[in-house]
Amino acid sequence: MRATLAATALVLTLSAPAVAKEVMDVADLVETHGPAVVNISTTKLVKRNTEGFPFVIPDGEDMQEFFRRFFPPGVPGRGPVEEIPARGAGSGFIVSKDGYILTNAHVVRGADEVEVKLIDKRTFSAKVVGADNRTDVAVIKIMANNLPAVKLGDPTRLRVGEAVVAIGSPFGFENSVTAGIVSAKGRSLPSESYVPYIQTDVAINPGNSGGPLFNMKGEVVGINSQIYSRSGGYQGVSFAIPIDVAMEVAGQLKAGGKVLRGWLGVVIQEVTADLAESFGMDRPRGALIAQVQADSPAARAGLLAADVILMFGGKPVENADDLPRMVGMAKPGARIPLQVWRKGKMQEITVVLGELPGEEQLAGKNGKTYSRGGLALSELTADQRRELKIDHGLLVEEVTGDAARAGIRVGDVILAVNNGRVATVEAFRREIAAIPKGKSAAILVRRGEGSLYIPLKISGE
Repeated sequence: MRATLAATALVLTLSAPAVAKEVMDVADLVETHGPAVVNISTTKLVKRNTEGFPFVIPDGEDMQEFFRRFFPPGVPGRGPVEEIPARGAGSGFIVSKDGYILTNAHVVRGADEVEVKLIDKRTFSAKVVGADNRTDVAVIKIMANNLPAVKLGDPTRLRVGEAVVAIGSPFGFENSVTAGIVSAKGRSLPSESYVPYIQTDVAINPGNSGGPLFNMKGEVVGINSQIYSRSGGYQGVSFAIPIDVAMEVAGQLKAGGKVLRGWLGVVIQEVTADLAESFGMDRPRGALIAQVQADSPAARAGLLAADVILMFGGKPVENADDLPRMVGMAKPGARIPLQVWRKGKMQEITVVLGELPGEEQLAGKNGKTYSRGGLALSELTADQRRELKIDHGLLVEEVTGDAARAGIRVGDVILAVNNGRVATVEAFRREIAAIPKGKSAAILVRRGEGSLYIPLKISGE
């Protein structure tokens, strides 16, 4: 018995150093890899009137009344408009010694100047190589060599409950360190379809955006991007973009300045337990096709409404949210085998993916259109107009990109753009097309029993 205990103790003693070498202390991690984390400052010129509003108020009594009620004292004047510098801040990290840096697209969006500050106090003017709004990833470049660069890890090997560390500049406090654990993996957010987010409880606040999320081996596994908050500050739920997704996007941005994504051309929904039972499936899984767009890759491949996609390219589709990410990560023109559940039987179908158009180019059938700014709209039916007691308006069916960031919701009814009423989708598209990149449009929205104005800033995607 004593011999057995002694042998066990010896094994534990010998194993401990091996584990210690693999897992770093937080202080050692920061000391070793912190120099590759940078602070990013941006400057953009915005127009404002002489009353101090950072936008130009459209004409019309409705808009004047809106600002009279919610922005006292007085009504904004119609005096001279001036350009003032608006400053922003974020974080980033160096991924190559020759000066390439990853950050969030929203950190540098619309910036006229981007400045990078290193931990040794050196500052550089940076060039935006490219930005992808759909994943919120951007690549910037500074003219320097022999820079400290991070090591990249494999986010697919992260385990829920594993310790992670973030370094960034919350509220401008440079090189701040926070720690926590992985709360969940593969999270989908309402405004984003192409990122399987890593959820953590690491404290993330404004200014942390674009900074690295490290595992305890000192490897970057994600880019800190968003928080879920009712107050605007950290409330225990943070989200990071997996680094493998970010590097795939970064590679395309460096090569061609934009990201090419596969396109299938279907509208999908989740398979509930009741639906699975009605379709004769063993359990709820897959992506149920609710609609196949005309002249799309899906239509040409013979996919039908009520088909359930269970496998895409040999990988299981467990939830409907999985499919857009799989399709988006595939290359246009790729031949992808699908496993489909149709009328109680499994079928094999091969589809040749198309290229996903930009938001302003996405045009669907059946009265649905994706406008610049990220809105899928349809014109109200006569019954809907009678029910709402209005004579015009556009129903918001889907929201992404700029519109999601502005706070427009599915189910809202858009009544006017810059105080000009809109009754058709085409009229809305014309109005939004006239808004310069980086500027805002005042969108009058009917929500529930009331109405409100929402400023929709156009990023230009």
